Formats: sequence, C-alpha cells, structure tokens
Amino acid sequence: MEISGKKAMVVGGASGMAKATAEDLVARGASVAIVDLPASAGAEVAKELGGTFHPTDVTDFDGTERALHEAVEALGGLHIAVNTAGGGIAKRTLTREGPHPLDEFRRVIDLNLVATFNLNRLQAWHMSRNEPEDDERGVMINTASIAAFEGQIGQVAYTAAKAGIAGMALTMARDLGSMGIRVVAIAPSLFITGISKGVTPEMSASLTKDAAFPKRMGRPEEYARLAIAIVENPMLNGGTIRLDAGTRFAPKL
Repeated sequence: MEISGKKAMVVGGASGMAKATAEDLVARGASVAIVDLPASAGAEVAKELGGTFHPTDVTDFDGTERALHEAVEALGGLHIAVNTAGGGIAKRTLTREGPHPLDEFRRVIDLNLVATFNLNRLQAWHMSRNEPEDDERGVMINTASIAAFEGQIGQVAYTAAKAGIAGMALTMARDLGSMGIRVVAIAPSLFITGISKGVTPEMSASLTKDAAFPKRMGRPEEYARLAIAIVENPMLNGGTIRLDAGTRFAPKL
C-alpha cells in the first residue's frame, strides 16, 4: 500500500514503538490519529504530528468503539492501523500463596488479546468501506511478543495473551482476504520503551546476552521500520514476524 495520502490510526501512539511508527507514517505523507490513555502524552504527540488525539482505555470496550469512531471521523477514513497497547504481570501458575488469581489472568487477556480483537473487528469494518487500491483496502498490524513462543517463568498470562494475538493473524487474514484487508503481527523481544527506558547498561547486557546480533535492546524506530515495510509490501499477510535479533528467551532472565 502506498502510504502517502492514507489515513492511519496508531493505538498506543503516545510513546515508544507506536509513537515512532506514527512519526514515520506522517513523514511518508499519511494522516494520523493517536489513540491512547487519557493520561498519556497523546495530545502533545498528535499536535506535533498534525494529527488528532482520541483518549480511551482499550479495556473499556464500549469506550474504545466510540474513540475509534471519532478517530475515523476525524481522519475521513481508515487504511492503516497499528495496535501496540498491552502489558503483563509476573505471576506463576502456582506459588506458596496458592494458584494464580483468575481475575489477574483475565485482566491480562483482556488488555492484550480481547482488546486487540476488539480493535481489529472495528478497524476492519471501517476499512471495508474503502475503495480498493490494487485490490487492497487496508492493513492492520498487531503487536505480539517473542514471549508468545518462549514464555518465561511467571509469564503464563502474558504468554497466553500474546500467543493468541499471533494465532489470530492467519485466521483473521483469511476472514478478511476477500475484502482486501491484511493482518500481520510483530513479535518484538526486549525494546527500549516504557519502563525499560530506565534499564542500566549492565542490566541491558544481561537481558540481551542470548541474542545473536545485535546484543542490545531494540529501538522504537526499528519496530517502526518493520511496520512501514509491512504496510508497503502486500505479500506480507497472515503471519507473525519476530523482531528479536535472534533472541530466544531462556526459562529465566
């Protein structure tokens, strides 16, 4: 898909990998709507990029539907969606205190997997109204994690959620293929974003010691570059692309 002139929605776009992606999309001529938490820097980022900000908590599913409708109205359509909202907890299946709290497991599933599906179903509906360009109407990029494949001790909820995002990609791409809408997931390793910004060089070296190359944490702009490549290459569809410098998580960090 040619990016110039397209309408893009970036969920989680106030910071990190999503912000870098929003910046790259604007640099290539797209209009961008930022969707993020009300307390985020979304308004400031949107102003810098000449876009609009639409505050919501993605676990408020009805509120998210309203925010997406407002974002698409402001954009005048939707061709590109990048979804990065998520997070996890450190909790084993069993501890001395007892079994993993079920409500905490559900919360992580809601934040990552259910929220992503909710975004996708709504984004795809808006994209389905587009006039096709070379038979294509839209592309949705979701964010999994290499924890989907090598979840570590204490990541059972996060692993289940991210594995679900990876698992949805092909089936959803098949569901939407007749409408010319693509679905691709990116599975990053450890990236310099959010709480990881405070990681010391010594800790970073320890966390990335098992990477093949480069032996460092990923940079937000590297996620952005892959997202741009996905948008521009119509043959990328239905898969999950690892963005991990050859890292395979050990059972423990």
